[in-house]
Amino acid sequence: MKFCSLCGGPLSQHIPPGDNRLRHVCTHCNTVHYQNPRIVAGCLAVWEDQVLLCKRAIEPRRGYWTLPAGFMENSETMIEAASRETMEEARARVSDLDLYTLFDLPHISQVYVFFRARLVDLDFSAGEESLEVRLFRENEIPWSELAFPTVGRTLECYFADRVAQTYPVRNEPLEALRTHYKQHKNT
Repeated sequence: MKFCSLCGGPLSQHIPPGDNRLRHVCTHCNTVHYQNPRIVAGCLAVWEDQVLLCKRAIEPRRGYWTLPAGFMENSETMIEAASRETMEEARARVSDLDLYTLFDLPHISQVYVFFRARLVDLDFSAGEESLEVRLFRENEIPWSELAFPTVGRTLECYFADRVAQTYPVRNEPLEALRTHYKQHKNT
């Protein structure tokens, strides 16, 4: 950031009184411009023994498979964001959304939240941000072609939890993602 979005004045970086972090502060109107993590919300959409994946048509990771997800918008809940992103990317309607995995990614200032959901029907297709959308059984998952470690780890948890039919909410540490990435990087 270089200029204030309120008055157009130049910004400087310093720690405002009562704060403990460097912030962008307007040198004219003294407005503090906070930069906070972005929330990515999505769905692990299930139909019988299959999960819905989308092949990305956009960067980053164009051509790789992912769960339908994207950035939360202002004025919507996480469930609304996850449902909207599933509709936008897979033209799929979901119901019965339950919080499932949560990943803090401080190195990129993002938080990923995935909901376990039920596909309402099989009326889905590639949205504008997807090249292809399809259902996969566990043995069909293209592990080495997954776009992000958050997606792979969510799928691993789901297939393990499905055996016991219990789906605890998981707040996984960053190290679990690094382990997932290392295990599947060369498969």
